[in-house]
Amino acid sequence: MTLEGALDAAVEGDRVAFTFTVTNDGDEPVELEFRDSGKADITIREGDGSDGTGAERWRWSDGRMFAQVIQHETLAPGETAAYGFEWPDPVPGSHAARATLRAHGHDCEARTEFSV
Repeated sequence: MTLEGALDAAVEGDRVAFTFTVTNDGDEPVELEFRDSGKADITIREGDGSDGTGAERWRWSDGRMFAQVIQHETLAPGETAAYGFEWPDPVPGSHAARATLRAHGHDCEARTEFSV
């Protein structure tokens, strides 16, 4: 079982739109279990993020409440799931984004750098 993540950032005027895609690169289906309705998250740090020390600028899940419901999603071999985020009113400068899948028992993340 192999999950591969990719993260795209698109600066669009006064916002940044992100798409986090998770692909099952394995030969068997993968059953994802989510313990609430927040299936993925994204964190933005200042700078290039290469050393992980830049100040956190924004986190999509901050201030949000998620329905406490167990959900299952199956990814067939080669299938992709996409999760979208939007950072309104981004801080100008260079940033590093890190998206993570919040499925129980599965690790998948992706990173990208962008400038506003």
